[in-house]
Amino acid sequence: MNLSIRKAVLADLDVVARFNIALALESENLQLDPAVVRLGVEAVLRDATKGSYFLAEDDGKVVGQLLITTEWSDWRNGIFWWIQSVYVLPECRSRGVFKPLYAHVTKTAHAQKNVRGFRLYMEEHNPARKTYENLGIKQTYYQVFEAVF
Repeated sequence: MNLSIRKAVLADLDVVARFNIALALESENLQLDPAVVRLGVEAVLRDATKGSYFLAEDDGKVVGQLLITTEWSDWRNGIFWWIQSVYVLPECRSRGVFKPLYAHVTKTAHAQKNVRGFRLYMEEHNPARKTYENLGIKQTYYQVFEAVF
């Protein structure tokens, strides 16, 4: 693969929305409303305070993505970056797509003085667990709780 990593722009709206819909269906058997997903992705692409998508391209074709959102930590007087919406095309999995995405956001985070680390949540049986562990992302003792409105 001839991968390059870049920040997503508004022109990437359709592919990012498509990847998010596929991710929800595959990981949680959840069928998302495409119109809602599109609006949500567009909101991020238009307002960097909401987050940033990073895309992996192979010869100009988007083959993977991740989203970074932020959380303030009063305990550490800094920001944690949440890695979210990780998706790699099925035919490109186990071919080294996530590793350069992660390396890129790690380098970007280290260039900022107030980023204290990364956090990631995943579905319990996600096969990407091994990939995360191999990159030094460890499971914590925290459990995620949710109330959806």
